[in-house]
Amino acid sequence: MADKAFLDTNVLVYMYDLGDPAKRTTARQLVRSGIERGTLVISVQVLGEFFSTVTRRIPKPLSADEAEEEINRITVLPVVGIDVDIVRRGIFTHKRYGVTYWDALIIATAERAGCAQIFSEDLNPGQSYNGIVVENPF
Repeated sequence: MADKAFLDTNVLVYMYDLGDPAKRTTARQLVRSGIERGTLVISVQVLGEFFSTVTRRIPKPLSADEAEEEINRITVLPVVGIDVDIVRRGIFTHKRYGVTYWDALIIATAERAGCAQIFSEDLNPGQSYNGIVVENPF
């Protein structure tokens, strides 16, 4: 199996955001490929952020029912939970790299899942955090 990669919330949101067709296409292709290859991982945090964003912050928000249906589809991907050890690792990562706590929690969760990279446009592309490289797919 290829190296695992963690999907940040913004990648999933772009799959449903009609405001940027190019990013929507890229996100859908990335997720489809990752599901087929079995290489993508998400977290409970990502699911919560996804629900909040697609029901309130995109040009044509989804209803709560629609967002729940999409979460049911998305969770064919492995979902990593958050526990106190991940919170502690997130705090460590926040202090070490100066990223927001929420981004540090993403990094800590990706680390727990054994991911080699994180797909995100929120972190510095090409930078390695705790040995995990960030790639901006857009």
